[in-house]
Amino acid sequence: MSHDTWIHRVARVTVVTPLVHTAVTPNQVTTARLLTGIAAAVAIGAGPAPWRDVGAAVFVLSVVLDRADGDLARLTGRTSASGHRYDMIADAVSNALVLIGLGLGLRDGGFGLLAVPMGLVAGVSVAAILWLVTRIEELEGARAAELPSLAGFDVDDAVLLIPVFIWLGHADGLLVAAAIIAPLVALFFLGLYRRKSRVAESE
Repeated sequence: MSHDTWIHRVARVTVVTPLVHTAVTPNQVTTARLLTGIAAAVAIGAGPAPWRDVGAAVFVLSVVLDRADGDLARLTGRTSASGHRYDMIADAVSNALVLIGLGLGLRDGGFGLLAVPMGLVAGVSVAAILWLVTRIEELEGARAAELPSLAGFDVDDAVLLIPVFIWLGHADGLLVAAAIIAPLVALFFLGLYRRKSRVAESE
């Protein structure tokens, strides 16, 4: 993931710069990211408006905090392997729970109870992607699984489509897309990890 996407710039202005000369630590920002991610998942899982819309807004805040913790660590010289690992865990939990919450929140919609396993598949797949990224980084170092950025956006920024689709009233379509695309991306990273593992074993 790049450190200079549009979301990073927003986080830098709104969160990081005000915190640089305070006692707030990057891990505390990561904890705030995790708590807001969980809160967003609970609100989205509660069902229709206004809870789903509120949850989407809280999730945007959670994503901004996710970009802020690493920036704060770099600017204050407090980067660490354990902090990076905690950040990845918070990302996996937050993003996975939001998709699981989406499935729960749509259980009374057009898909009925089928929405619940759809959200579960999407959420577990997202968690698997982030787990595979950490395994690849263990093999080849930090940012080894990074995909290229385009016009100031990372592939990881796609999580912001979740609140956008919710606000536009396309939560059902979002759930279908997530249940299909997330497992495919997980399979891609599984293949990448297995390929890199074979290379590492042969060296």
